[in-house]
Amino acid sequence: MNVLSKWLRSYVPGIAADDRQLADDLTLRGIAVEGIHDLGPGNGHLFEMDITTNRVDAMNHYGIAREAATIYNLPLATLDTALPAAQPAAKPFSVEIAPTAQNLCGRFTARVLRNVTIAPSTGVVAEYFALLGSKPISNAVDASNFVLQGMGHPTHAFDLDKLDGGIIVRLARQGERLKLLDGSEHTLEADDLVIADHVKALGLAGVMGGWDSMITADTKNILIEAAWFDPTSVRLSARRHGLHTDASHRFERGADFNACPVASALVARLILQSGGAPVGELVDVVVPAIVARTASRPPIALSLGQVRRHLGTTLEDQPNQSALTAELVRQVLTALGCTLTESSTSALQPATDNLQPATFSVQLPSWRLDLEREIDLVEEVARVYGYNRFANTLPTALPVIAHPTAAAESAVRARLLALGYSEAISSSFASESDGATFLAANRNQQSTSDGLIALENPLSDEARLLRPSLAPGMLAMLAHNLNRDVREARLFEQGTIFTGSPDQVVESPSLSLGLTGELPPTRLHSSKDAGVFELKSVIESLLSLFAASVDALSASAASALAFSPDAPAWLEPGRSATALLNGAPIACFGELVASQREARKLRQPVFLAQLDLDTLYRLPLRRAAARELSRFQAVERDFSFTFADAVQWRTIAQAIAALAISELTRFTPVEIFRDARAGSPSAAPAGHYALLLRCVFQSTQRTLREDELSEWSSRLIAALTSLGGAIRT
Repeated sequence: MNVLSKWLRSYVPGIAADDRQLADDLTLRGIAVEGIHDLGPGNGHLFEMDITTNRVDAMNHYGIAREAATIYNLPLATLDTALPAAQPAAKPFSVEIAPTAQNLCGRFTARVLRNVTIAPSTGVVAEYFALLGSKPISNAVDASNFVLQGMGHPTHAFDLDKLDGGIIVRLARQGERLKLLDGSEHTLEADDLVIADHVKALGLAGVMGGWDSMITADTKNILIEAAWFDPTSVRLSARRHGLHTDASHRFERGADFNACPVASALVARLILQSGGAPVGELVDVVVPAIVARTASRPPIALSLGQVRRHLGTTLEDQPNQSALTAELVRQVLTALGCTLTESSTSALQPATDNLQPATFSVQLPSWRLDLEREIDLVEEVARVYGYNRFANTLPTALPVIAHPTAAAESAVRARLLALGYSEAISSSFASESDGATFLAANRNQQSTSDGLIALENPLSDEARLLRPSLAPGMLAMLAHNLNRDVREARLFEQGTIFTGSPDQVVESPSLSLGLTGELPPTRLHSSKDAGVFELKSVIESLLSLFAASVDALSASAASALAFSPDAPAWLEPGRSATALLNGAPIACFGELVASQREARKLRQPVFLAQLDLDTLYRLPLRRAAARELSRFQAVERDFSFTFADAVQWRTIAQAIAALAISELTRFTPVEIFRDARAGSPSAAPAGHYALLLRCVFQSTQRTLREDELSEWSSRLIAALTSLGGAIRT
């Protein structure tokens, strides 16, 4: 919602802070200002605000001004509702709330204005509308919209001469037709609440007025309506007819029951500025049962001791004296509209004394339906006082114990961030199609009871299930980036997945990796294959954090991206693999299958990995160990071999490790290739690949001798030759 700082200051003229400080102070109190736009000299700023759904009282300038007045302890201007003396009426205007509608309409006010002049808006209405970018219509219509923006209560103006008899608030007749102000025609249902005259429906209550009674340039007499409607009734009617208006937005969240007469008077004042006069007194029909649950709710007991217990220590506390005094509590809550009565005091011990804190009986304001319990009032004190003014302290009632997997989660997160991946969070829900597609990748192979968990009351068709995998959310986040021209992205998410049955839901921690973009080639693989091998290396890096044997880590993609029968169906065959830890699957990774990429309109290859953290977190973290750097020169030796495709790097690495040469500190594959030049002397035979292996020898005790290096090289060559390797010349 858009708010003018100039309008706010008209309600609290004493604010010394500039607009940016005002925006910061409001945001710190939960009235979030998300954007500030300069409107030029003398016009202040336009605030883009995000008001939470429970704070309907702040969805207007006067409500936000009340917050500002409370923050700065300044007086809030009183709304001027004075009207010219009303001309006498032969009889009061007829207003009736039908018995079947009295639980849906708690209050209805009607005010008659005669001999009005319909003209363009001028003055402050025209000025503020221009600053807000709102389109003016006429003074009568603009007055209703201006009051809605100003003090927050919806109103409506009817052309009085188009009404047949008085007003009846009733339930619609099944099949009754109603044409609304936007020109749309609707067939009403028996559950719809309407404002009607003695012949026809005039408007959908709390949503939108009707076409047949709208204000036109020929209107001379007006009926101003300001009412209170049940939030649920308005919400259901608005959804049923596909409507969402400024009025329904407020009524759905709980309007102020006592605001009806005030809003009516404010609208009348604006219309009468162009001429006309009120006729008869305000007609105000009230349903007592609704008053009891809105404007006249029972008071709440508030203990100053509870305020201090919940909020703890402030940065402004003095020795043996809390800054949260009875006077502070009274000041804050009174400024917010509450009425406080001190209900327990002692002549010997003043109520403000820390030894005997006061207890208040708090009468709640009619516009704060979100306040229901003592803890709500405690939160209001904390919010207005400022969360940033409380000391950072831990609760003393319960011991603080780290979660068993906290260290492992932190280690995984730190490693992925170091590898260039950004952490992301996706929705915990999934569609049925995504659930069926991605469930298999996370199934426990030893269980047959895993299944999809459907929600009884889903938010939408795309959120019918608890997610059985993190992959759908990761794909959605990658698509979000690609659709905004972010061509390269590396994301990870640690989250919970849900399997089992509705009677027994199994929650398991899981890790998802997502990668897309133009990846550069390396000495070992092409740009096309870089994504698969990068994910493979990331998984190996994560496994190295834990004290587990990685000898069983198998990636079938290492052998020329061969087909892996263990890879799930949503990964591309031949460009995917399954990682095994001690013989059991722990991760799958590879390129997203083309059919899924096309269905999701992904314009470039996407690579995914799924890691079973539940299994990984059962392993202890590997303890980091430092060793002294050698002061002696390292020696490098390169060995060029040709191997059959069936010989995997794991086999080669195991054979070298079995030599137990302590001075062999590192060995890495520098190049792996097939020479494409058929017939070339250096070409690798069909079904074979060439490997350039670099070994580093170094001692911490002495300089290595040439005869030692020759002996170790001979042993290494013999070991690789025994695997079927042939030395390349």
